[in-house]
Amino acid sequence: MPTLTQDADVSEFRPSAPSPQPWRPKHNPWAIALTVTMATFMEVLDTSIANVALPHIAGSLSASTDESAWVLTSYLVSNAVILPISGWASDMLGRKRFYMTCVALFGISSLLCGLAPSLSMLIFFRVLQGVGGGGLAPSEQAILADTFEPRKRGVAFAAYGMAVVLAPAIGPTLGGWITDNYDWRWIFFINVPVAALSLFLTSRLVEDPPELAERRHSGIKIDYIGLALVGVGLGSLQVVLDKGQRDDWLSSDFILIFSIMAGICIVAAVVWESFQKDPVVDVKMFKNRNFAIAFVMMIMLGFALFGTTVLLPQYLQTLLGYTAQQAGMALSPGGLVVMALMPLVGFLVSHYDARWLIAIGFLACAAALMHMTELNLGISFGEAVQLRMLQAAGIAFLFVPINTMSYVGVPRNKNNQVSGMVNLARNVGGSVGISLVETLLVRRSQKHQSDLAAHLTNTSAALQAQVSGIVAALTRAGYSAADATQRAYNLLYGRVQQQAAALAYNDVIFIFALACAIMVPLAFLMQKNKAGAGPGGMH
Repeated sequence: MPTLTQDADVSEFRPSAPSPQPWRPKHNPWAIALTVTMATFMEVLDTSIANVALPHIAGSLSASTDESAWVLTSYLVSNAVILPISGWASDMLGRKRFYMTCVALFGISSLLCGLAPSLSMLIFFRVLQGVGGGGLAPSEQAILADTFEPRKRGVAFAAYGMAVVLAPAIGPTLGGWITDNYDWRWIFFINVPVAALSLFLTSRLVEDPPELAERRHSGIKIDYIGLALVGVGLGSLQVVLDKGQRDDWLSSDFILIFSIMAGICIVAAVVWESFQKDPVVDVKMFKNRNFAIAFVMMIMLGFALFGTTVLLPQYLQTLLGYTAQQAGMALSPGGLVVMALMPLVGFLVSHYDARWLIAIGFLACAAALMHMTELNLGISFGEAVQLRMLQAAGIAFLFVPINTMSYVGVPRNKNNQVSGMVNLARNVGGSVGISLVETLLVRRSQKHQSDLAAHLTNTSAALQAQVSGIVAALTRAGYSAADATQRAYNLLYGRVQQQAAALAYNDVIFIFALACAIMVPLAFLMQKNKAGAGPGGMH
């Protein structure tokens, strides 16, 4: 046994100092989760609640329907600009301070939207509302990632995910009900008390981790060039996606100019940010395989979620004559399915390989969408609800696991950047999905109408039989022979247009199904998360 001399180094015989415990908030983590989820629901709801109120807004403010569409576009553009830079802003100001600023701005601008005397003022206030709303979701996800220990983060993200997925599903229904029974201004006023309560609870419960304060005090250089490039690039892209179909894409000088601006600024931003010490958007994170694949998958989730949220109600309203409220009610049970499954998914992602859950989710979505291609003009309300519920079951298995994998292998001090980029991916995916629905419906309807009309010639026995039957019925009703014949052909042309539109919807749904199926093998290219670790389990 060795003996110690006076000169011996005794440090190796001393017990090692205990490793410092990771930071944990003073207050109950679930109280914090409830606080941030409340604001999440309010903000995501506002992205869809105004859609059904546009005709009422246009009539009230003496504007055309096309002009009133800027009420939606202005919000989406400012939202898209602030999302990717929210992580940088949190580092600059402190996450709690930035978050409370966003909540306050959202609440005040909501009040001003409700009081707006003209369309131009409403659009201006919607821009401010989009800035406030865009900073909420990334801050909330980063707060959850830091508040919960790794093994509990899956369940926390599940609770947050319920708000994100449920809000756009019930938004059109709630917006339609408020507009029909009260006034369109109340779709903005309802945000004010929620924002006030969120501010109060945030001030009492939420706190910043010590490393955020250290980073802020270390002095972060403001990247003005990066800020400008990211803002102009993403803002221009959002305008193109939102207005492209209405203005016939690149045949419009307006869309062409914004497309060029978007392309140049986004490419320049990627190059510029790659060489900055304190970048507004840390593009080097895409070197992390998990984050890069999760980013692509979140684009696809937004693509499928928002695209089909527009597609199914539009089908029910334009082809089957449903009201906006009835069409919205067809979506609502899907939201209930998500709410029921999210806690289960949160439990599973904390105990099993998240890659399998992602694969199952995308496979279920693809299968549900393939089943939805059976849409026809004789579909009942119950069948429409069932189709949406099947798709919602797949979506429930995606939000939490994809968020989980986006944090794997990323340092904790990058949580703000991760959450900002992941939310940007979901929003961009949603914009692309909605834009694709609008464009393909028009193009495929024209194609199918041309194909169907080619078979309806004057020599067609089937056509002549239908015309004769309709003419006979109208003649018995008192119409002249010439008038009855004209009406018969008009009626048949309307049926052709309906059938062509129904076939176009099925084409678009098939594309959504194919896109989801492609994501299934991509899940297994990701690095496996540790069982029981939850998001960020491999920091």
